[in-house]
Amino acid sequence: MMITYPNAKINLGLNVVSKRPDGYHNLETVFYPIPLCDTLSLEALAPEQQNTTDYLFNIEGTPVDCAPEKNLVIKAFRLLQSEYPLAPVQIRMRKDIPFGAGLGGGSSDAAFMLKMLNDHFSLGLSVGKLEELAARLGADCAFFIQNRPTLAEGIGNIFTPISLSLKGYTLVLIKPEIHISTQEAYAKVRPHMPEHRVQDAICRPIEEWKDIIVNDFEESVFPNHPELNRIKQELYRQGAVYASMSGSGSSIYGIFPTEPKNMAELFQPHFYWQTKIEI
Repeated sequence: MMITYPNAKINLGLNVVSKRPDGYHNLETVFYPIPLCDTLSLEALAPEQQNTTDYLFNIEGTPVDCAPEKNLVIKAFRLLQSEYPLAPVQIRMRKDIPFGAGLGGGSSDAAFMLKMLNDHFSLGLSVGKLEELAARLGADCAFFIQNRPTLAEGIGNIFTPISLSLKGYTLVLIKPEIHISTQEAYAKVRPHMPEHRVQDAICRPIEEWKDIIVNDFEESVFPNHPELNRIKQELYRQGAVYASMSGSGSSIYGIFPTEPKNMAELFQPHFYWQTKIEI
């Protein structure tokens, strides 16, 4: 059996810079990996089951609102299966990354599934090939192949590795039970070139980020969901040097210079996660 731990990411800034002729938008954001992880395992299907199906999929933990064939893990398996002969497999996943949070959990699961299948079947696929396959599954899936701090541009699919470390800071993440559709996130966004480009602003001292690194989706989302803004402001009141919504939400995170104590009760009944950043 092989086991891997797909991790989440946060967005540091998110600028919607222009609308494209195809209807999509060009973005600028920084993806930063965080150690909030799902668990994904893979093993050969038992011989007596191999004649009845090409995979079995078991999922537990945080509920996922989609049928198995629509899950990105199975889409990753199907994609690789369309190009390479894969023997039947048993796939198990435990979801701990909140669903619909702007944390890339599904994309990470898919990318890690591709990497694990590559290893399990000794396919010898290069990083570049894995990224190309992952990009077919979703704009940000390919990020999780190399899984390092990255400037994302285009529709979130053009990557430039950056030198950035938040090691030593504490990350606090809160996810309320609020669903935000893509349509809602873009409702009040006016594409524009920001005063401070995120790739430049990220190089400034973190104490300055509050005033120069923004998530454009907050303008659309916060008026409809004031609880999200309340969470963000409470994180600042508790000592965060920077706080933001991640992606199109609905998770809100704060970055703290020291480890806060006994904060979870302030944000009940929402999902709460805290860690000291080690990378």
